[in-house]
Amino acid sequence: MAAEEIGRVRVKLVRSLNGRLKKHKACVRGLGLRKINDVRELEDTPEVRGMIRKVSYMVESEKVIQWKIE
Repeated sequence: MAAEEIGRVRVKLVRSLNGRLKKHKACVRGLGLRKINDVRELEDTPEVRGMIRKVSYMVESEKVIQWKIE
């Protein structure tokens, strides 16, 4: 059996979307967040990291380590 690390990231919306740029609102919606304190676990891909980086002032993120055993 081989253990393989699966990259996941947990994202939480901590600031309001009111008065933000349309592009930033779209990034937050693309991450699957709707209301303050919403939390989602997403795959750790370059696309997701870019979206998180773009709205980093509104979200908190942390890496989640999961192991897949085959």
